[in-house]
Amino acid sequence: QVQLVESGGGLVQPGESLRLSCTTSGIMFSNYVMGWYRQVPGKQRELVAAITRGGSTNYLDSVKGRFTISRDNAKNTVYLQMNNLKPEDTAVYYCKAQFGSRAYWGQGTEVTVSS
Repeated sequence: QVQLVESGGGLVQPGESLRLSCTTSGIMFSNYVMGWYRQVPGKQRELVAAITRGGSTNYLDSVKGRFTISRDNAKNTVYLQMNNLKPEDTAVYYCKAQFGSRAYWGQGTEVTVSS
């Protein structure tokens, strides 16, 4: 059974930081491209950051320089370090694991940035 469990969301003030974690089970984690997506009500889910098997990364333009994605293959976990958070970063953040045509999603963790 494949599981992706996100954690680390919460309510923070603008300028503060959060680190999201997504721990997986049931997959050969090191083979998967891992991504963080976010979604706000009424809008499409968007890719925030992704990291390949080899560690190459890409980011949504609006988070470049503020967010960092990383992975720990020994812990089957992917992280998203989010610094200098802005109100527009408020969303539900989802973790995705992809290997070829196989894709699995977590249940999401909510991030609210508000003063």
